[in-house]
Amino acid sequence: MSVAFGVALVAAVPAGAPAAGRTAATTTDAAANTATGAATPSQGRAADWSVPTGSITAPDGRTLFTDRHGRVLRLRGLNLGKTDTVTEAHLAQLARDGFGLVRLNIGWERVEPRRGRYDAGYLRYLGRVLGWADRHRVLVLIDWHQDVFGPAFGHNGMPAWATRTDGLPFKPNPDDWFSEYFQPAVQAAFTHLYDDRDLRAAQAAAYVKVATVLRAHRSLLGYDLFNEPFGPVPGDPTDPDDQIAASAALERGRLADMYRRLVGAVRSADPDAWLFVEPTVLVGQGVPTSLPGFADPRHGAARLGYAPHYYDTAVESGADWNPSGRFIENYEAAIGGYPTAHRMPVLVGEWGPPQAHTPGNAELIRRQVSSMEGFSTGWALWYDCRAADGGGYCAYDANGHPAPGKEPAFAPYAPAVAGVPGTESYNPASRTYALTLTTDRTTRRAWTRLSLPASVFPRGARITVTGAGSRVIVRADGPGHVGLLLPTARPGTGVRVVATATAVRK
Repeated sequence: MSVAFGVALVAAVPAGAPAAGRTAATTTDAAANTATGAATPSQGRAADWSVPTGSITAPDGRTLFTDRHGRVLRLRGLNLGKTDTVTEAHLAQLARDGFGLVRLNIGWERVEPRRGRYDAGYLRYLGRVLGWADRHRVLVLIDWHQDVFGPAFGHNGMPAWATRTDGLPFKPNPDDWFSEYFQPAVQAAFTHLYDDRDLRAAQAAAYVKVATVLRAHRSLLGYDLFNEPFGPVPGDPTDPDDQIAASAALERGRLADMYRRLVGAVRSADPDAWLFVEPTVLVGQGVPTSLPGFADPRHGAARLGYAPHYYDTAVESGADWNPSGRFIENYEAAIGGYPTAHRMPVLVGEWGPPQAHTPGNAELIRRQVSSMEGFSTGWALWYDCRAADGGGYCAYDANGHPAPGKEPAFAPYAPAVAGVPGTESYNPASRTYALTLTTDRTTRRAWTRLSLPASVFPRGARITVTGAGSRVIVRADGPGHVGLLLPTARPGTGVRVVATATAVRK
């Protein structure tokens, strides 16, 4: 079955309108078919929004997000909010480019700049951002962000009033900011944050405050509880063996205790948000996490996830990526055991090189997108900004186009699959996207949703569906999105969906 479908039509058809395009006989059934917009329980635009409410375990052991219709969800998005003020235009652009997720970087320093005094203006701002996300159907993961503890050391995160250094020295290193974590004053500040009862209580109270303000928003996916956790390193902080030992001790002890406190704090205000724990950054060097499992006090199934980062330290230091270093392979080997053992969905909270216009880094982007398809249920690229050639981690070039080499992050994909997802691929040379799935009980009654952004399909796409039975319903589902309903598909059948860019008329 082949259906011509234009991007302009996608943008113009309102919710609930008849499906667009035409249908032809399928390759396996000569019966005639008619595309229709007849109402179904999940057809309305709001009802078709892919919001994670549960999870399933895939045949390969991965835990995948599902929505209330039973569809398997894939989340792709960008980080935003650390270096600039988020506007509705940011979220609208993100949605037009096919992304359905923003990892919103916030800081305790901004929530509570003075002890016991929450910034009402900042909390209203967060509420506005989620209101815009509600409107544009973009999920928001609130990231409690920190880098080198906080502003007392020239970075962001914990407020200055919560920074206790014991009078120990700190010497900035602008050429290697990450080395500042090993400074004595920073080590002391982390130790006090983990150990001091009053700081632990104040941190939990700030989390409760934010959760109380944001809990009513449908766009709220949940909370990344602590960005890139760090802690004291006994011994020589430059010795890899000492770093690994310290990381394992932190994850088993102080960090695990912090996560238990923060899970309980957020749950006291919000029983439904997903809560994500992060390992230390050593996972990027192929060191498996030592985090224990966690209990979720909510009523019903747990909503706990795993949110590691995916950075190559050599690339972070300015090198062009070299596949012979086996970074991808080592990372995949390190990442899988923990979430599989605890049945947690994996959402990669940050990834991506500082720039990707060099051959190695462009290949790294391509390989990471493919890699994450194999072990995660979603990701957020660092970062939603514009710069020449996409420098400074920017996803866009100076003109607002996908940055050179970072185009694979903007490729079409299926945010929601009514069935068991199989393979997914995109050929940029032919501008052809392909999805395979195996039909199940959800396929006949729920829409599979495709993201076909205008940056890839400027004049629309021709959609071909095989193996779906005698009838396929195609409809617009917002700018750059297409919905497919397969009401006659037989359970257990393999289906292939192909979207090919419509040629430019000469």
